Amino acid sequence: MRIRFWGTRGSIARPGPRTLRYGGNTSCTEVVADDGTWVVLDCGTGAYELALDLHRRASIPAIGHLLIGHAHWDHIQGFPLFEPLYDPAGEWRIHAPGDRIDHLQQTFAKQMSPEHHPIALGDLKASVKFRVLTEGSFPVGGIHVAAQYLHHPALTLGYRLEADGAALVYATDHEPHAVPLHGSERQPMEGGLAPVHPEDRRHVSFLAGADLVVHDAQYTLAEYGERRGWGHTPVECAVDYAIAAAAKQLALFHHDPDRDDAAVEGLVDLARERVAKAGAALEVFAAAEGQQLELRGSALDAPRTSPPSGSALLEPASLSKRTVLAAEDDPDVTQRLAAALRDDGVRFVQVTELGAALAAAREAPPSLLLLDLAVPRGELLAACRQVRSASDPRLRDIPVLVVAGSAPTEREVREAFEAGATDYLARPIKPTLLRSRIRGWLMRAHSE
Repeated sequence: MRIRFWGTRGSIARPGPRTLRYGGNTSCTEVVADDGTWVVLDCGTGAYELALDLHRRASIPAIGHLLIGHAHWDHIQGFPLFEPLYDPAGEWRIHAPGDRIDHLQQTFAKQMSPEHHPIALGDLKASVKFRVLTEGSFPVGGIHVAAQYLHHPALTLGYRLEADGAALVYATDHEPHAVPLHGSERQPMEGGLAPVHPEDRRHVSFLAGADLVVHDAQYTLAEYGERRGWGHTPVECAVDYAIAAAAKQLALFHHDPDRDDAAVEGLVDLARERVAKAGAALEVFAAAEGQQLELRGSALDAPRTSPPSGSALLEPASLSKRTVLAAEDDPDVTQRLAAALRDDGVRFVQVTELGAALAAAREAPPSLLLLDLAVPRGELLAACRQVRSASDPRLRDIPVLVVAGSAPTEREVREAFEAGATDYLARPIKPTLLRSRIRGWLMRAHSE
C-alpha cells in the first residue's frame, strides 16, 4: 500500500507561514493498493490539493472510494471542490457511519445548498453512490476494510485497511474512555499492560500489529483537562495505545490549529521520550502534508486484529423503533438528547428517579438503559447488578450506560464493569458525546 497525506490539521484549516512543514489543510489521506484500488480517507480541505495533484499525474482513477470517519465539517469541507466528482467518466462510492442513507445524503447536500455553495449535490457529473456503515468488515477492491466506532461527539468510525501484506489503521477523531490508561498520568504504558476501560482495550485490539497507525493526537495530557469531552486524544495516550498494540509506526495526526510547526515538533519529541521510557521499538513521527509512505509485508507476521463481526454495510432505518430509557435529572441534557434521538427515529423515555427507571425497565424492557443521576455511585452500580440479575433476558442483556462522577479512578472503572455496566462515562458530559455513545451501542446491538 502507498499512503500520502494531503491534509493533517484538525478542526479548522490553518495554511500559512507557521504551518509550512506539517501543513494547514484539514484531514485527507490517499491510499493506493498494488492492484490499483484507490481510497481517500476523509475529504477535508486537503482533498483540493489531492485533486490538483491527480491532474498533474494525469491518473484520475475510474473508480474511487471515499471513507468518511464522520461528517464534522473539517472532514468533509473539501467535498464540494473535489474535482474528480465532476468527471462524467468517474464512479465514486461514499462510505460513512450512520443508520440511514437519506440522512447521509442530506448531510452532504446541506453543505452544497444554495446558501453555502453554487453547485448542488445533484449536479455532480460523476456517478456517486452513498453507503452507510456500521461496525464490521467489507471489501474495497483489493483492500480488506474493518470499521470500528471511535469515541467522539458524532457517530465516528476508525478504519483498518489490510492489503499487500500490510495493515494501516486510521483512527481520528477519538477520545480515551479513561485517562490515565495505566498508572499515573505521566507514566508510559509498559509492554503488555492493557488499559483499564474495556472500550480502550477494544481500541488497542483494533490497532494490533499495524504497520502504521495514523492517530488523532490533538492535545497533550496537560491540555486535556480543559478539553475533555471534545473527542480528541492526548499524544501520550496515542503513544500508549500504539505501544500496547505492538504497532510498528505511529503518525501523529489531526494537529491542533493553534499548534505551529515548532509546536508539532515538540509533540514528536514528547512522544519519542515516552516511547524510550517504555523501552518500546515504536517509530513516531508527525504526519505532514505531501509526505509519502509505502507499507509492504511486515504486518503478516504480527498479531492480527479481531475486527467486529459481520458486514459493515447496513440496511437503512436500523434505529427506528428502538427505545432509550433514561434515568436523567439534568434538564439541559434531557432536552437536547431527547430531541436529537427522536430525529434518529429513537423513542426516548425519561424518568428522574432510579427506582422508577428500574420499574419501567422491568415492565417494558428498553433497547438501552441510561443511568445519569446525581446519586451516590454505589446506587448506580447496584442498579446495574439488578438489571444483570433480571429473570427476563430482554432486560438482562440490554446495554447499560452509566454516567458517574468526574475523573474516575481505575478501581472505580473496574467496579462499574464488574457490576454489569456496558459503558462508563464521567460527568460533566456533553449531550453530543452522550448521544454518540448511545447511537453507537444501539447500532452495535442491532448488528449482533
